[in-house]
Amino acid sequence: MDETEFWELVDATREAADGDPEEQADLLVDRLLALDPEMVLDFARHFEARFNRAYTWDLWGAAWILLDGASDDAFDFFRCWLIGQGREVYEGGVHDPDSLADLLADFDEEIDGDGEELGFAADEAYEQLTGTVAPDLGIRPAASEPLGTPIDLESDGVLAERYPKLWDRFRG
Repeated sequence: MDETEFWELVDATREAADGDPEEQADLLVDRLLALDPEMVLDFARHFEARFNRAYTWDLWGAAWILLDGASDDAFDFFRCWLIGQGREVYEGGVHDPDSLADLLADFDEEIDGDGEELGFAADEAYEQLTGTVAPDLGIRPAASEPLGTPIDLESDGVLAERYPKLWDRFRG
């Protein structure tokens, strides 16, 4: 599975789920079950690489604003959700987290921002296909700390200055 196929699966399931991350995860498992186990592992590698790449302080600050606070786990689930939003939103958010203010048509913190189930879709599909737990993916693990310069996530002033568009739209 190449990168284009990965994003096509993400986009197709998001659109079919009308943006509901839990429904998207269920649809993703269904789509992955139609593939052979090695393709499912390829999907998992693409997902995990993007998940790790999004482990940055800059993106955590954006998640903090969108979610009105984001613990370690909440930030993990946010990164899964961000991948589930498709290539344009993911890439835009990773490169310029403040651009999420423009890239997200709407955002409901009750349902958006939590894609925990998306993070397990490939594992679930692989286990259903093979009866075994997915093997190690053979990719470099995430850093132990987010990449970039730490941000005082508890400071409204810091967040408002660093993310002016997000702050104005979601917290201002």
